[in-house]
Amino acid sequence: MSLFDTISEEIKTAMKAREQLRLETLRSIKKELLEARTAKDAGGIISEEDEIKLLRKMLKQRNDAAEIYKSQARTDLSDKEEQEAAIITAFLPQPISAEDIEKTVKEIIAKTGATSIKEMGKVMAEATAALSGKAEGKEISLIVRKLLS
Repeated sequence: MSLFDTISEEIKTAMKAREQLRLETLRSIKKELLEARTAKDAGGIISEEDEIKLLRKMLKQRNDAAEIYKSQARTDLSDKEEQEAAIITAFLPQPISAEDIEKTVKEIIAKTGATSIKEMGKVMAEATAALSGKAEGKEISLIVRKLLS
């Protein structure tokens, strides 16, 4: 079942259970997926990779908003954002461990023959493609930097 179909089913479940926050969050996810599907170049479909990117973007927005609300001592609003972030996280694939990322990056370094930090771009291009949706670019970058230094 696609993410869109899963979200639609979860919306029905949330409606029946009268879970208002979950329902609002699921509807916002569905809205974003619909907008991505109907975008000019999408052609009515969205890849799984793009779905994951969209969910990560939404998660980051919620986390950033929660931090802003905390800094302004608005715990009621920050709690709501954190709860929405938890709901969104449930639909993301489980991130892989740092050890697995490092193992993959080492294989890519061996394959590309990179030996210095000057070749980081070449390694990062392959690493982000290989680990897309499984790890964040920032985390990959830190490991590549460490291994090439």
